Amino acid sequence: MSSKRYDQLIADLRSDYRPQREWGEGRGILMVIGHFLTGVAGGTWLMASIFGVPQGLFVAFAAGVLGGIVHLLFLGRPERAFNMVRHVRTSWVSRGFVGLGLFLMGGGLYLAIITLLPPGGVWNLVAIVAQVIAAIGTVTIIGYMGFCYAASKAIPFWNSPLHPAIYIAFALRGGIAALLVVAVPSDATTGDSLLRLWIGVTAIIVLLLLIEIYGAMSRGNVAARWSARDMLAGRLAVLFYGGTLTLGLIVPLLLLLGTSAFRPPVVMAFIGLASVAGDFFMKASIVKAGVYLPLVLPLRRQGA
Repeated sequence: MSSKRYDQLIADLRSDYRPQREWGEGRGILMVIGHFLTGVAGGTWLMASIFGVPQGLFVAFAAGVLGGIVHLLFLGRPERAFNMVRHVRTSWVSRGFVGLGLFLMGGGLYLAIITLLPPGGVWNLVAIVAQVIAAIGTVTIIGYMGFCYAASKAIPFWNSPLHPAIYIAFALRGGIAALLVVAVPSDATTGDSLLRLWIGVTAIIVLLLLIEIYGAMSRGNVAARWSARDMLAGRLAVLFYGGTLTLGLIVPLLLLLGTSAFRPPVVMAFIGLASVAGDFFMKASIVKAGVYLPLVLPLRRQGA
């Protein structure tokens, strides 16, 4: 352990409420990136399937591959990753690993069939089976991240029943945003439908986040309040207001309002890119805001 990391550990242990640093700082940022990419992959595959956008399927598969690589890079011993499968009945991390494997296996096979093989015959049946496998993986990787964080009882801000819903909504918004980049140039009608859906999902996300943050600030758990304050007026305020609100919400809304009569493909693409970037900063803020519940409350706070 380096001297800087040791000093940080000692300072954290001396503080009343210790922020988690395993995910989101140093090498741990790879875990945030991996979760972000796999969420975008699942949401994009789902939306591309619904709207019939083949190029979106390729984007989703590429994001899934990158997400898997980043997850492996995060591990100290990547060859041990397959041991996680043994805990699939009890661990959301294991379920996510299995779901990503199913997504890549089914999605890769389906894309290979529709790209390299002629339609018809037995390959149609194989393609349907591959789609089903990819669909199971898609549902898993869209949902597992929120449940993974919510299962962390030692970090009250994460241990919220709203967390799974928030991450599912983020995955859907990421998928919509990805299609705004790849699908709009060829189909303006699809672009309008995607924009309306993006607005609806974004409104849901804003509502869920407001409820989550209000709950953290108002409920009795001081560690959860500490996390919320870090995001709103503490060490994460720049990341939250600059990345999440400004880039991920205000910029897309300004682009929408400023081009209400006609939205060229480049504007739609910028809306999608800004939305995806804002989602990443939001997830990074949530992860970095995690504060461990102290084993013994400080005396000056026990009466709070």
